[in-house]
Amino acid sequence: MANTKKVALVTGSGRGIGLGMCRELAKSGFDLVVNDIHPTDVVAPALAELQSLGAAVLYCQSDISKVTEHAGMLAKIKQHYGRLDVLVNNAGVAPNVRADVLEASPESFDRLISINLRGPYFLTQAVAKWMIEQKLTRGCIINSSSVSSTVASVNRGDYCISKAGISMATMLWAARLAEFGIDVYEVRPGIIASDMTAGVKAKYDALIANGLTLEKRWGTPEDVGRAVATLARGDISYATGQVIMIDGGMTLQRL
Repeated sequence: MANTKKVALVTGSGRGIGLGMCRELAKSGFDLVVNDIHPTDVVAPALAELQSLGAAVLYCQSDISKVTEHAGMLAKIKQHYGRLDVLVNNAGVAPNVRADVLEASPESFDRLISINLRGPYFLTQAVAKWMIEQKLTRGCIINSSSVSSTVASVNRGDYCISKAGISMATMLWAARLAEFGIDVYEVRPGIIASDMTAGVKAKYDALIANGLTLEKRWGTPEDVGRAVATLARGDISYATGQVIMIDGGMTLQRL
């Protein structure tokens, strides 16, 4: 029997922000494809939690930076569900070492571009072709970037550049895919509590207390997840290519 529920693939969703996205998508009635690099036993508690929310869950262990693995993952989804309605490009990494741009290494730059930009770009290409083939009434692709796409951090230039690339990719795919009824959006998180930010908690606790954000708290994976679910459901229409800021007012210009 063909799957009648809409299906969403969220990359890098075994934990953190990606898992928060999956929770909210499950609550919104989507079946899920969870993708991460970890063995199944590591993500098993997360998969069980999502199933308890009413979603069918398929786990695809795959490294998004390895473009040659994309076709195999999509074939697995096609065999299991027979459809894919939503892609959320969430997988991403921070630099292993925060290095001043005067000292940054080519190895770190190549790693971040490969995982944060090149992988999602070509996964979007492959998914878009499948969505076009499906003749969906509405497809949806959501890119998760960062305030770092426009806010310069000179000790992690490679990360900023990779996220700025995602912002441009959002515009490019929105322009190219509109004729096929595929909406493309970007969610741009600010300071979100996750494994990636755990090492700088004290620094940002102080900055938030001193007014870095208008809302004096850390963002949560669920904050980002609710924005993703809203876009995936189609609650916001006539708005393809737009950016949704989830930053507590951090980037609002103030005097």
